[in-house]
Amino acid sequence: MTEVTAAPNEWLDALRAECQRTGSQATVARALGYSPAVINQVLRGTYGGNVERVREVVEGALLGITVDCPILGDIPRDACLRHQDREFAATNPSRVQLYYACRSGCLNSHLPKEY
Repeated sequence: MTEVTAAPNEWLDALRAECQRTGSQATVARALGYSPAVINQVLRGTYGGNVERVREVVEGALLGITVDCPILGDIPRDACLRHQDREFAATNPSRVQLYYACRSGCLNSHLPKEY
């Protein structure tokens, strides 16, 4: 499957538009799982962290970009990243499967292959 991506600055335009729509960078930051400072710095072009990760979260949450998860099927890119961040917990079979899939060479994962 070919990965779908947004146009180069479409994600920044979407982030700006969402901040204008809500009237608050803080509201958008909370919805995306970032601090208001991160969103402000990204919009100003001064963020020193992982801008690519912010881009992927924005593309999933605001632009509807999806990835093909080997466990869940078609999911938003930001959801994929959240699954990668989760610690192991044997709370249900899907969570266990996701944990191992994200660490077993999944093409969408940014994590090193462990299994």
